[in-house]
Amino acid sequence: MPIIRIELLPGRTVEQKREVAEVFTAEICRIARCTPEDVNVVFTDIDKSDWAFAGKLMSDS
Repeated sequence: MPIIRIELLPGRTVEQKREVAEVFTAEICRIARCTPEDVNVVFTDIDKSDWAFAGKLMSDS
């Protein structure tokens, strides 16, 4: 059972997440030779104050 975890900054629409889930599911099924019913996609929105890049909080940029 593949589980795809996607962490994003807030702001993506439900439509965007739906499309990402469809595309990632199709590709993991193609590569791993599994069915869509075997695939789970989990989206986690992370606030800019909880994400640092290059030693700096994204909320500081």
